[in-house]
Amino acid sequence: MLGTTAVVSIALASLPALTAAAVCVVPTGLDDSAPAIIDAFRKCGHNSNQSRGKVVFQNTTYTVGSVMNITGLSNVDVDLQGTLAWDNSNLSYWLSNSLPVGYQNQSSAWLFGGSGIHWTGHGYGTFNGNGQAWYDFVKGASNYPRRPHQITFTGVKDAVFEGLRFINSQMWTMTVIHSENVLLQDIYVNTTSINKSGTSNTDGADTIYANNITFNRWVVYNGDDCISLKANSTNILISNSICYRGQGIAFGSIGQYKNTFETIQNVVIRNLTASGTKFGTYFKTWTGIAQGYPPNGGGGGIGYMQNITLEDFKLVNTANTLLVTQCTNYQGATGECDTSKFNIHDIALKNWSGTTRSGAAVSLDCSKASPCYGFDVKNFGVIVSSNSSAPTSYCCDAVENGTTTGFTCNAPIWATNNGA
Repeated sequence: MLGTTAVVSIALASLPALTAAAVCVVPTGLDDSAPAIIDAFRKCGHNSNQSRGKVVFQNTTYTVGSVMNITGLSNVDVDLQGTLAWDNSNLSYWLSNSLPVGYQNQSSAWLFGGSGIHWTGHGYGTFNGNGQAWYDFVKGASNYPRRPHQITFTGVKDAVFEGLRFINSQMWTMTVIHSENVLLQDIYVNTTSINKSGTSNTDGADTIYANNITFNRWVVYNGDDCISLKANSTNILISNSICYRGQGIAFGSIGQYKNTFETIQNVVIRNLTASGTKFGTYFKTWTGIAQGYPPNGGGGGIGYMQNITLEDFKLVNTANTLLVTQCTNYQGATGECDTSKFNIHDIALKNWSGTTRSGAAVSLDCSKASPCYGFDVKNFGVIVSSNSSAPTSYCCDAVENGTTTGFTCNAPIWATNNGA
């Protein structure tokens, strides 16, 4: 197992205290602040190894009315004292102009990246996606084409983002892609709907092609994955965090691109509370049958998830505990759950407590084309909320015999959705 101290030391690598360079204060009172934001980073966001620039957002509301591509930054501090509020009066503009993320045909309202970045929001600096208009517009559709993510951290290296608030994101709150050595700390996410339109696909954060990423002290209220680790997420630490509602922590989906090798490995999740979520954590791969195209279709990918430790979890009346499913497929399709060649192995659960509505301690619906192995459960103290008894079912399909420790598979996978 990856040494957690090593993960922390890499992610917490301090940024150098360098000579101050130019300071750019973003002007206020504009109908669309995006051009002024772009200009501030152009002037103060590209600095040598001997100096640092600074971009300051004052304690007011900035309206963001157009897309922003701000990448290639170096050695810059960002001070967000106010609120960045995305305009939602013209959804067709965003659908026509959102910027490609580079995975699953997803797109974003803001691409942001560079090295040596330190962004602080002091605990009150806010990104407001004004997403209610989007929730009403998509009517529950999960991946509406070109519906924008709020912000995408792309090509980020040796950076710290802390003390930030994200509310009512348009879709995924943030994507961390093609990035390494990043600390995201003291982050608050709240994406909830005021009516029945729901908040599908409002993940708190997603990692893709990302290495040495630390999430510390997050609080997430949303309608989908709390934090989701996707393709080629390696050396990830999630610690001291709380997920409310939504789906809980997700591994995947992954395996969406036919014959493409992807991996999720060396992950530690420690001291996590899941309150009212569907799962404590779950693993999801596409089937081995490619149907349609991303974001709503695909399958047939190969690779593996391995070396994952889930320790000191507290569940508060979750619908389920831990789920593996290899049944994700084209929207509206069913079956083919035993076709995925993507493998899941060496997963450890340690010191789980709290309550669940499910009678299943774990539900491992693996693929017969590539059976799971190496699941280890230690000190599992979760109880069923309806009767205060320990869940007795360990539901398994296509788990290699003799490769589980701390439990024995004793129930069919149909028990997975008990209490969901």
